[in-house]
Amino acid sequence: MNLMNYNIFTNPLNTINLNKRQIINTINPHSYITAKEDKLFHKALISSDILIPDGSGIVLAAKQLYKRHIYKIAGYDLHEFLLKEMNKRGGKVFYMGASEITLFKIRGKIAKEYPNIKIKTYSPPYKNEFSKEENQEIIERINDFNPDVLFVGMTAPKQEKWLYTNEKQLNFTIASSIGAVFDFYAEVLPRPSSFWLNLHLEWLARFMAEPRRLWRRNFISTPKFLFDLFLFRINRKQRAF
Repeated sequence: MNLMNYNIFTNPLNTINLNKRQIINTINPHSYITAKEDKLFHKALISSDILIPDGSGIVLAAKQLYKRHIYKIAGYDLHEFLLKEMNKRGGKVFYMGASEITLFKIRGKIAKEYPNIKIKTYSPPYKNEFSKEENQEIIERINDFNPDVLFVGMTAPKQEKWLYTNEKQLNFTIASSIGAVFDFYAEVLPRPSSFWLNLHLEWLARFMAEPRRLWRRNFISTPKFLFDLFLFRINRKQRAF
């Protein structure tokens, strides 16, 4: 478990250079475990310009292994920060992913909360892999708009792998895979309240809302991550003697 192979973002969001082309992704215990078995996903994560720790487990690991205090920054926080900055600048934001119903609600909410933002959206086909024609359609829609910020929301690891694979063909300044944030912002799914967030139990609230989708993340990936953390600490202690 060498978390330092990942460019984990440790500073507040306001240090992000909004004029620099970059990909910002998130990492949590589930994505860490998934990336160990999925080579393309692993490449997508480690090639990110910024990888934000969207999980208390990552914060814990950094503290336990490297005595580093890093901030837990949810994808929702990144999304909110970028929207506020784009509203100040009159920037362009493209949402690629989710259902048309969700995107319709996002467009309406953006118009009310961030009226200076120019927005375009696209709901891609719901399938594991896009055809060549479908993929080209997505790329052309994004490039025709030439967004300052591109949000990709197709759930991990599909979204990160798609962005990594197509990055060089896409026009954007900042791109980020933020998954469930689309549904949270559109209020299609309720985001856990501050009560759960302050207790670092956002995962529990989300699991109760979507147990069938999130059971593997919480009851398989999280224990594997903690066991990995345990083994790494034991091995390091043994090497010290």
